Amino acid sequence: MAGTGLVFVGFVLLHMYGNLKSLSGEVAFNTYAEHLRTFGEPILPYGGLLWILRVVLLIALVGHLYAGLKLWGLAGTARRARYSAVKTAMRTKWMRWGGVAILLFLIWHLLQFTILKISVNPDANGPNVENNPYLLLVASFQVPWMTILYLLAMIALALHLAHGIFSSQQTLGWTSSVPSYRRAQAVGYGLAAVIAVGFMIPPLAILFGLIK
Repeated sequence: MAGTGLVFVGFVLLHMYGNLKSLSGEVAFNTYAEHLRTFGEPILPYGGLLWILRVVLLIALVGHLYAGLKLWGLAGTARRARYSAVKTAMRTKWMRWGGVAILLFLIWHLLQFTILKISVNPDANGPNVENNPYLLLVASFQVPWMTILYLLAMIALALHLAHGIFSSQQTLGWTSSVPSYRRAQAVGYGLAAVIAVGFMIPPLAILFGLIK
């Protein structure tokens, strides 16, 4: 769970950085998107890096889901101390169902931006939008309900990451003292906040007309 989770932390950091490129305009964002497809040529084929990332992320996702289901089963038979039972149960429940919510959002996100490439904006669809990552992004988040859905997903992601990053550090033995325990908590909350806010900036800028 810890190892696959850290793979996703690295990915969302890179993905967040890429999304922030939209603040620099259409040329900068589309150049970045195209560079991801040409990276490593001619050693890698066109789009080779993206396919490597997809395979790695798919393996990590399967591993993460398997670990989550395994822990879910173990938690049902585990005995908890009375003083921590309520707190532990609430945190565990959030990590489970928050993870399910993030998975459902991920499926929708991939369908919209990678597979189907539909902006959900009735005024902005067609080849010009589908083949232009910047226009697809902007057109999508000009729709208020789409932006709200995205922001809610980012809040869910932040809560999941805050506990997940902290727990990963515990699993790896990085919280053996009080200072290291507090540092691990700060890293968890800090990274979760940076990632969530970084993802929220472009859609909010688009919705309020700062990016057109």
